[in-house]
Amino acid sequence: MEDMFITPIQPWSRVGDAAASGQTSASSQSLKGQDGVSAFKSIFEEAINNVRETDQNLAKNQYLLATGQIEDPHTVGIAASQAQLSIDLLAALRTKALEAYNEIMRLSS
Repeated sequence: MEDMFITPIQPWSRVGDAAASGQTSASSQSLKGQDGVSAFKSIFEEAINNVRETDQNLAKNQYLLATGQIEDPHTVGIAASQAQLSIDLLAALRTKALEAYNEIMRLSS
């Protein structure tokens, strides 16, 4: 069983934590100033990079399928699902950020 075909799912460890700012957890301490900005920025940058990577992986798998070079055709469907999920995650992050911004704007007036 050492040569398993199915690889286990790895958790996405960077979302929700503030590892970039040297903090152990975003929920354990509040981030202020530039640390908060860099943590917020890093979450969006990572989500955008994830969308790019999964889209490139999907395009590569589609090319391999079209040219008959792929051994397992189901990997194209998996890559398509990963790409769609990464886009959905980015859209959800954007929506929540805009909702939070609008709520802050309503509080100040």
